[in-house]
Amino acid sequence: MIYYILQGHELQNDVQTMIQVFYPNLHYNRRDEVAPLGVSVVSCMEKGIASAMLYRDGEKVLEWFTEYQDGIVEKEEKRLVKWAIYELLKEETGLRPQWGLLTGVRPAKIISGLLAEGKDEAFCLAYLTKDYLVMEHKAKLALAVAKAEQMILGENKPDDISLYIGIPFCPTRCLYCSFTSYPLAQYKNRVDEYLEAMFLELEYLAAYAKDFHLKNIYIGGGTPTSLSEQQLKRLLDKVAMLFDTKNMEYTVEAGRPDTITEEKLRIMKEYGVNRISINPQTMNEETLDRIGRRHSVEDIRRVFHEARAVGHENINMDLILGLPGEKPQDVENTMQEIMALAPDNITVHTLAVKRASRLKEEFDQHTLSTAESLEKMLGIAAEYAWKMGMEPYYMYRQKNMVGNFENVGYCHPGKEGKYNVQIMEEKQTVLAAGAGASTKVVDPVTDKIERIFNVKSVEDYITRIEEMIERKKKGLPKGGWK
Repeated sequence: MIYYILQGHELQNDVQTMIQVFYPNLHYNRRDEVAPLGVSVVSCMEKGIASAMLYRDGEKVLEWFTEYQDGIVEKEEKRLVKWAIYELLKEETGLRPQWGLLTGVRPAKIISGLLAEGKDEAFCLAYLTKDYLVMEHKAKLALAVAKAEQMILGENKPDDISLYIGIPFCPTRCLYCSFTSYPLAQYKNRVDEYLEAMFLELEYLAAYAKDFHLKNIYIGGGTPTSLSEQQLKRLLDKVAMLFDTKNMEYTVEAGRPDTITEEKLRIMKEYGVNRISINPQTMNEETLDRIGRRHSVEDIRRVFHEARAVGHENINMDLILGLPGEKPQDVENTMQEIMALAPDNITVHTLAVKRASRLKEEFDQHTLSTAESLEKMLGIAAEYAWKMGMEPYYMYRQKNMVGNFENVGYCHPGKEGKYNVQIMEEKQTVLAAGAGASTKVVDPVTDKIERIFNVKSVEDYITRIEEMIERKKKGLPKGGWK
């Protein structure tokens, strides 16, 4: 437990997220006074001084402060609050977080904003490294991603939208997973009911989308290929009936190799799916067993080659660095295997310990990578991406990431996952169908965002589908943002 106290300000979220960078995956409790036992952090903004103090068992052991001028804006106040805590805990822990004061999920968005204001690249890099203490190589990564994203976002038109379709079933639940997903064995008798309910929602969204230009369809989960061949065909047939899927990015997250068959790959190709994900997470057998995967490395290779054989020309592979028990040499082995397969893009995730995951519940039973080890792993992944001729094109960060690092998408030129950029940068409306799906309405003029949520439970979604549709009827702007 880490306690924190605020004095002279109410920037609770900024204080807690900065503390979490140095003390991840603990409990954090705001108090009015220093706790008599344990560690307390006091954050203070008073009389022109921004300070942070560390107390252990009620006794002050460390302090850091800086002066400021009266009348500072909120953005600067937040920066100073985080700066004081950063310097305090850097001295206490010996850690030097590579993203400095940045705790948000989209570092590239900051640079995109500066570039839009007419600032040059040198200014952008200095802004991150000097004002926000980001290490230079991370600032350069953010700049590269921002420039790649601008190429994609620059094509956006006011009437462009995307569609997300959620299939919340998986063969088993992986150790690290916190997504809305349900064991297929337990729900196999309700999958057809679920599809029928979702088809009603898709019919409404198709009617609504006629006033727009649909640019991307993304079928995710869960694991969409956990559907049977017949069920997958029914789903893709329904999508084909309702939407014009030509001339767009059409993705199915095939995900786990133990759910993919050659026939499913053919069905996806037949219905115009032009981007799929085959997600090994690691190419090490022991780790696959440890995280709850029921497939082998050879299964990954086999499925990948089958996908190529039936004509899939844009294959993404997801990897997770920092999985329990893995070391840099394990990541080296994974990347060698991935390079031999030659996918079109890869997404390199850093393990995040999610609140709803089994990993969080069993946290004490697993050995996680150190920040130093993870930095080596990220370097290995980046080096192999470069060897494969790939460049970074999107990036995001999450709370409770081991080492406070980042997730990066790499691709060959022209093989960017455009939906990934749209959903992350929130510059385009995304209609969403399915249990746990969230429709995100973006006003392209003001960037105002409104969300319309679906219930997470499969049972509730099936029985309350009319309510889900009614929520959209009330929440979606009539005629769109015109």
